[in-house]
Amino acid sequence: MCGIVGAVSQRNIVPILVEGLKRLEYRGYDSCGVAVHQDGGLKRARSTSRVAELQAVADQDGISAGTGIAHTRWATHGAPAVHNAHPHFSPGPNAGVESTGRIALVHNGIIENHDELRAELKSRGYQFTSQTDTEVIAHLIDHLYSGDLLDAVQQALPRLKGAYAVAVFCRDEPHRVVAAREGSPLVLGVGESENFVASDAMALAGVTDQIVYLEEGDVVDLQLGRYWLSRLDKTTGRYQSVEREVKTVHAHSGAAELGPYRHYMQKEIFEQPVAIANTLDAVTGISPELFGDGAYGIFKEVDSVLILACGTSYYSGSTAKYWLESIAKIPTSVEIASEYRYRSSVPNPRTLVVTISQSGETADTIAALKHARSLGMKHTLTICNVSTSAMVRECELAYITRAGAEIGVASTKAFTTQLVGLFLLTLALAQTRGHLSEADEAEHLKDLRHLPVAVQAVLALEPQVIAWSEEFARKENALFLGRGLHYPIALEGALKLKEISYIHAEAYPAGELKHGPLALVTAEMPVVTVAPNDALLEKLKSNMQEVRARGGQLYVFADGDTAIESEAGLHVIRMPEHYGELSPILHVVPLQLLAYHTACARGTDVDKPRNLAKSVTVE
Repeated sequence: MCGIVGAVSQRNIVPILVEGLKRLEYRGYDSCGVAVHQDGGLKRARSTSRVAELQAVADQDGISAGTGIAHTRWATHGAPAVHNAHPHFSPGPNAGVESTGRIALVHNGIIENHDELRAELKSRGYQFTSQTDTEVIAHLIDHLYSGDLLDAVQQALPRLKGAYAVAVFCRDEPHRVVAAREGSPLVLGVGESENFVASDAMALAGVTDQIVYLEEGDVVDLQLGRYWLSRLDKTTGRYQSVEREVKTVHAHSGAAELGPYRHYMQKEIFEQPVAIANTLDAVTGISPELFGDGAYGIFKEVDSVLILACGTSYYSGSTAKYWLESIAKIPTSVEIASEYRYRSSVPNPRTLVVTISQSGETADTIAALKHARSLGMKHTLTICNVSTSAMVRECELAYITRAGAEIGVASTKAFTTQLVGLFLLTLALAQTRGHLSEADEAEHLKDLRHLPVAVQAVLALEPQVIAWSEEFARKENALFLGRGLHYPIALEGALKLKEISYIHAEAYPAGELKHGPLALVTAEMPVVTVAPNDALLEKLKSNMQEVRARGGQLYVFADGDTAIESEAGLHVIRMPEHYGELSPILHVVPLQLLAYHTACARGTDVDKPRNLAKSVTVE
């Protein structure tokens, strides 16, 4: 979501700041900006266009300096507009709004008590030029400033309620940036005679590979060739020095070449065979230790599973519930992370809490994880695509998927590799609980190893899906149906269509049609049906007849041996093979292609759909 880059150096850091923003660009944003300490004062450039335009504005205005901060914003408080874009300045009390003042600041997160602070600061003579909660922090630090920026920031932070990562510098202290985090990710990059700060190590790729992952409550004071870390001791009310390990991190830039593809999303759909193969690369057999040292003891102790996730990751968890209960015979519940911590629940200390996140920085999921731990559920595991993420550091155990950088906002290869990781978890728990024979293990491993080839065969259906997409592009609504294990896949298909084509789409268990949704079915309502050849096929066929009887148009992804044939009102694309328990991984792929090509036909911004961001780091 929002991105931060900051630097203190003796060279011109504007190109580094802008390049850092470009490397975070895929996450989504609606405005961007850069501010520097130049000619004894503050200078900035801001834009509601792409980072490339920000670079042009900075070049035109001659912005060049050794100290500065930059930001990409995803709007929460205030519309996407230049006056709401970061960095924010504080001109000081009773100053004209045209004055730049002495404090420049960028911020990720949400300050919940901003109204209260705004009223206080207005009473002290501060004028506000934006609707953001961020401007409140800049004015508060200015109010507390008395010659030492670190001291002013340390005084301000305890007054903030909510989540934040901030980076700030002062006109009166060249070559110094102070940054802090609480509930929003931030890293320190250590260079030679220069130091950096960013919301993601990816932003510093090619600049430094020496990374310090800041922990909750950390404050870092960056200067030329040195830095200090501190955090508030809540017992004494004073800040104490802390040490953090410097890690060598070879971060990828995310600036992958599109090659023959029109969009990153299309590229990532077609990368799924390789991503799945890479995710399975180290798997030679089923063992709890695939998830980390000590996993066997933890798996033996737990008697239930709680899955916490958001969005697409929630649907992968919903699919895994079927696997965990049918194969591992372990009770499983799946919770939307943003809802879980705000309701009363019944904790079980013998629960394995499983979080799922592509980025490992999803704020709602991290908060839900901490809430679960606060209720006494200490056993935690994450399925995540980023080994250095906050989620991995927070959990006892982890399985790192190897999807690689996913740039398109609408997740594709991250989803299918999450399913692979969750299926491995199912098998490991089944083995530990005595429900996985050697023969079953061998059969499941054979199916997993064949998955990349099976997915490649599904991708060959793209021309048939393109023909359907031309029809879908003219619609404004769609229904998706699935039963059992494939109901979450129908949900994911509807989500993909909504995200990138802006067609209203909903998914239902097919048996629920007659309990309400059937009222929506007309000839103008396409009904997409996931039809594997499983135990529920005959029931599903009856549900399909309910649609046809009302004049609905059915679009069916059917396994080859389902005996479902195309005819008037019934359009069928035949899947290459039935894949048993792993069928959801195959059936989601044509749904991704349908959403993608429909969006292309409608001319939307496929990789950066409106109002959405890749990594949601605010609540």
